[in-house]
Amino acid sequence: MEKHASLSFDRYASDERPRILVVDPSKRNLGVMARRLWEAGYRVTTAERAEHAIAELHLAHVDLMLAELDMPGTDGAELTRLLRDEIMWRDLPIMLITGRSELAGTVRAYEAGADDVFVKPFHFEVLFARIERQLARAQSLRQLRDDNATLDARVVERAIQIGELRERLADVETKAAP
Repeated sequence: MEKHASLSFDRYASDERPRILVVDPSKRNLGVMARRLWEAGYRVTTAERAEHAIAELHLAHVDLMLAELDMPGTDGAELTRLLRDEIMWRDLPIMLITGRSELAGTVRAYEAGADDVFVKPFHFEVLFARIERQLARAQSLRQLRDDNATLDARVVERAIQIGELRERLADVETKAAP
């Protein structure tokens, strides 16, 4: 198995490895992509159609979706748009791959909300580096949201404490008044 010296996937415990959902109508492409991602240290889930991808997202947590832009039926851009419309997947990193260097398709993918678009052929080492960047960005966003929720809870707690202190002060003032 090929090791990627420039990438450090050993920092993930076996059950903490990021899960990537690969969506491609070509079983051959799906197999190659899944194998390379697995060898790079990711957990991989696959789907051949957009509808199957949505079903997979309902079944298990996915850290990043890597999908073909040009698919029969619901293409990668439309799948991206559908996911961006759902609050539970709004922040899921989505990377699309296309076999054409067609500007309109790439623009359509970004307009739909894709985080990145690759044109085939590409180097897997570059793909892995960009995946890691997207995963790090998503982790930072989750951490920021968690920190904001903690701060919001503290603000509410302090507001309650201030309200209770005001009530006690009003009681003291009422009792002290002649």
